[in-house]
Amino acid sequence: MMKKDIVIIGGGQAGLAMGYFLKQENMDFVILDAGSRVGDTWRNRYDSLVLFTPRRYSELPGYSFPGKPDGLPTKDEAADYLESYARNFDLPIQFHTKVTRLQQTSQGFRIGTDQGEIEAKQVVIATGPFQRPAIPVFAKELSPAVYQVHSSAYRNSSQLKDGPVVVVGAGNSGAQIAAELAKDRQVFISVGHDMSFKPLYVLGQSIFWYFDKLGLLRAGETTRRGAWLKNRPELIYGLELKHLLEAGTVRRKPRAVRVQGDALWFADGTSVQAPNVIWSTGFRSEYSWIDVPGALDSQGLPFHDKGIGPVQGMYFLGLPWQTCRGSALLGWVGRDAERIMHAMIGGRA
Repeated sequence: MMKKDIVIIGGGQAGLAMGYFLKQENMDFVILDAGSRVGDTWRNRYDSLVLFTPRRYSELPGYSFPGKPDGLPTKDEAADYLESYARNFDLPIQFHTKVTRLQQTSQGFRIGTDQGEIEAKQVVIATGPFQRPAIPVFAKELSPAVYQVHSSAYRNSSQLKDGPVVVVGAGNSGAQIAAELAKDRQVFISVGHDMSFKPLYVLGQSIFWYFDKLGLLRAGETTRRGAWLKNRPELIYGLELKHLLEAGTVRRKPRAVRVQGDALWFADGTSVQAPNVIWSTGFRSEYSWIDVPGALDSQGLPFHDKGIGPVQGMYFLGLPWQTCRGSALLGWVGRDAERIMHAMIGGRA
């Protein structure tokens, strides 16, 4: 049985940032990842995906993002950056290792995987918030004649049948996919909330430059500024979809509520028959493999105080609003990783 002082579960951006700080302290650790290559979470997204944070705001600790600092990287550039990061700092990653169970022991933790068991004194759960596609239950009732796919499995328009498409959900992924598809087919987008569009650049500066200067991404959820931000509609970065909606090129529909045959019905009683539906409806967290009493709440979500779990030696990293608005973003996760490292070695978190 492998024995380590620290095991990091998840080899994405959060796990790599954690690994960087532990490496600086010469800690005995390993990063477990179910995939076969660093960065595949980004590589396997839709082809046209472009990050809305410029390269200078998409960097992990200690390593610059190559390319024009104020330019927007593609998803493949982000994947290659993460792979280069792990290689540059020689981070110990064990691939093809899916964690199936986490239990507490008298000495720390036992991690069950499909490659055998591992013992650790401390564990960092860095699997991120985007683990299981969230698709409405009524999607199962859609006619088999309709091609339906979640945004996590969508790559490009070649997957789709000829004809119109309904994109359900208008976060940043839904907005980008709808704008991409509107170039050569009729697109409907189903939105169940207000949309708040923000330009990517203002007076030659990235909007994230302003967010940084105003401290918006450092705002904790218990602060007045953080509470205000948390109650705001999700921001859609870029104005392309806004312009397409105003021109009628993309048609907006309200929240999707049910299906009947090959028709998708909406909250206003209208319907659309389309041969394609893309569910850009987000993700759910999946922590059922954590078998540690007191670690999860009644919703199956982690109990934690700024990433420090209720059980000694258990930590969480990369969660939305873990300490602030930017906690789950590529360029900000390093701040939380450093805090956790200090907690691990006995400093103040």
